[in-house]
Amino acid sequence: MRIPFFKHNVGLSKDPVCDMDVVTNKTPGGTWKYKNTSYYFCGPGCNRAFQKDPLAYLSGNKKLRM
Repeated sequence: MRIPFFKHNVGLSKDPVCDMDVVTNKTPGGTWKYKNTSYYFCGPGCNRAFQKDPLAYLSGNKKLRM
C-alpha cells in the first residue's frame, strides 16, 4: 500500500510583494483580484501592501525583501 506524503498537482503562485511561493488552494494571506487577475499572498501584510499600491509591485519598482 502506498501512502502519498506530498500532493504533486499543487498550484503555486508568486506573492507579488515578497516573491515567496504560495500554494494557491491554501493562501495564508488570502487573495485579491486586480484587473481581472487573482493574486495570492503569503500573509495579510503582503496583501494589504499590494492593495495600497498594486502598480508599484507589479512593475517591480517596489518589493519587500524577506
